Amino acid sequence: MGFFEKIKQGLKKTRENISGQIAQMVNSFTKIDEELFEELEELLVMGDVGVNTSQYLCEELRKKIKEKGITNPALIMDELKSIVTEMLQGDDSLHIDTKPSVILVIGVNGVGKTTTIGKLAARLRAEEKSVILGAADTFRAAAIEQLEVWAQRAEVPIIRHSEGADPAAVVFDTIAAAKARGCDVVICDTAGRLHNKKNLMAELSKISRVIERELPGCDKETLLVLDAATGQNAVNQAREFQNAAAITGIVLTKLDGTPKGGVVLPIKQDLGLPVKFIGVGEQVDDLQPFDAAAFAEALFETGEEAPQKEAPKNALPESESESEPEGREPLPEPIVETEEKTAEEEAPVQEESAGQEEGQKKRKFWPFGRKKDEA
Repeated sequence: MGFFEKIKQGLKKTRENISGQIAQMVNSFTKIDEELFEELEELLVMGDVGVNTSQYLCEELRKKIKEKGITNPALIMDELKSIVTEMLQGDDSLHIDTKPSVILVIGVNGVGKTTTIGKLAARLRAEEKSVILGAADTFRAAAIEQLEVWAQRAEVPIIRHSEGADPAAVVFDTIAAAKARGCDVVICDTAGRLHNKKNLMAELSKISRVIERELPGCDKETLLVLDAATGQNAVNQAREFQNAAAITGIVLTKLDGTPKGGVVLPIKQDLGLPVKFIGVGEQVDDLQPFDAAAFAEALFETGEEAPQKEAPKNALPESESESEPEGREPLPEPIVETEEKTAEEEAPVQEESAGQEEGQKKRKFWPFGRKKDEA
């Protein structure tokens, strides 16, 4: 499966929730008016785009429509896609040119930090970079074990301490090992930090100081991992972490299992944070670098075939509904009966229902203009 197909498949639920709903709404309008914009804004908010970003998109769409003199509602989807593409543009690449460079991965528990690290390590190895992992989430033994499993899958070394060790000490030893082995990239896992735990944020600052002391001037990425399925809560998490750490980019996971992928838009528009990777599946190669144009194209892609409606059960095939070829005997035309029974079927009923009015007859209809004596 190609790059675009992976993103397209991963955004299927989000596409149905946002652009699918918008397309249906637009098709119900014959002109562009204020009612259309009101419904559009409502659909965007319901698609976890956020109030501020939804208002921004509608205002930009108004400008585009006015500039181009657009009157056909069917044309606004392409304009909306263009606005989203332009809004998401920015520096979304990793800056890891020094040797070694450091990637610090942060985020609350359960968002997919450890899995993201394993997939990122495998991607960097495929790009022929040497990688070493640091298991600095020492608060949970399970986290260390899980990272070890991913290190084996990606075939990269890992530095670990026992549970409860100082996370900054793990980072220190990982950097020392990277220097000794000539590794290109150091990736450090961290404990699941909640923004309201000041001691944990202080620890994150301690780790950053160790990195700056041991690798002065190195390229450092601080990636915040967010679960797309949490919708606007992911935006709130990003806002709080942004206040406490120098975040350089976002990794948005679990996009394939949620219709709430619209959170990408407020993360970029409201917070100014670039989305650098998106998770669109469970396989090791399903962590994809973010591409604004490809994302917008997959979000508003309308090339999927619409499901075919079933033909009515009693409908004649198209070939039989047309006039018969010359020289061929026409098919006998069916007699359409009412719900009342025929005389033959009615006989036993009449015997049982002696109280019926004598002489009552059941009717037949001879369609297509035929007379009774021609039947």
